[in-house]
Amino acid sequence: MADNGNGHFWDSLLTFMAGAATGFIVGILFAPASGQETRRKIKDQAAKTGEAAKESYEKIAKEAEKGIRLVKEKTGESVDAIRDFIEKKREEFKTKAEEEK
Repeated sequence: MADNGNGHFWDSLLTFMAGAATGFIVGILFAPASGQETRRKIKDQAAKTGEAAKESYEKIAKEAEKGIRLVKEKTGESVDAIRDFIEKKREEFKTKAEEEK
């Protein structure tokens, strides 16, 4: 369902977010600040990163739901078309069989 470009985008986004978080943490650890302040900054950044990950997950989940609905809709249309075709052929067969009698 998803093309490779879309999957590549999400992989790149995840990689970027992980790199940004890692860079932030390394920067904080080497910055001249007290241990308490450093822990607070790490905690704040972890909360922000968690929120960003949650928002990304929610976007992906919504897109997946849309895709599932579309597949169900198209499948239902296909099943209806097949039923109509079978019914039409059944009627044609009955008509032909009655004509031959």
